[in-house]
Amino acid sequence: MTLDYSRTELMVVAASREIRNGDRVMVGIGLPALAGLLAKRTTAPRSTMFFESGVIDAQPSRVALTMGDPALVTNAAMLVDMADLFGLTLQRGNVDVGFLGAAQVDKHGNLNSSVVGDYANPKVRLPGSGGACEIASLSKRVVAIMPHEKRRIVEKVDFITSPGFVESRQERGIRGGGPYAVITTLGICRYDENGEMFVESLHPGVTKEEIEQNTGWPIKIAEHVKETEPPSSEQLEILRNELDPKGIFLRKSVE
Repeated sequence: MTLDYSRTELMVVAASREIRNGDRVMVGIGLPALAGLLAKRTTAPRSTMFFESGVIDAQPSRVALTMGDPALVTNAAMLVDMADLFGLTLQRGNVDVGFLGAAQVDKHGNLNSSVVGDYANPKVRLPGSGGACEIASLSKRVVAIMPHEKRRIVEKVDFITSPGFVESRQERGIRGGGPYAVITTLGICRYDENGEMFVESLHPGVTKEEIEQNTGWPIKIAEHVKETEPPSSEQLEILRNELDPKGIFLRKSVE
């Protein structure tokens, strides 16, 4: 099946649709930022974007490469320090959607961005939490964006950096609503009443077998599984020509 967009582009568009008009959104650099800025320009113009470095509701003049990139502050509504941002937004319960990426996500929505393998003697040591634990713990809805690979979509993460539906979530003082969706290169996953991930939607051209082969456990697939709505020409135009014209994060290749 030949598509006129890449799976990465579809992933960003699908993530942007998770943002409702008026939402307050904590986004990171890369694909989450592209999803947030795309939503502001299309379906959710009244949404507000928070960046961890203290930038509130910016319209970057070009795609920002890091949280410290000067381009990130372009036309910002406000600049504050990181402690104030987290105190005024997350800790007060003022973030509706928190976007996160990770090396691993498991069947209960726990995210790992710390180590692959044993913590004391890991195969790979990763950057760690940053603000991810707070975003996962205190946002009303948590949306993860990541490639759909068996080494990433695992039954149990090697280390819980950011909590999902862990036992005694409320008793541990985790006040946020928890995992809401995982947007991958193959489909859209959600969580059932028991906090277990299932596949709600398959991207165009993706089969159930492909999902099963690239997931670390026998994942449930919705009985009436949907097909993800493709990107519109307007969304692709904005992504390719306005938000990331050099393909720094989109890579521009059509898969």
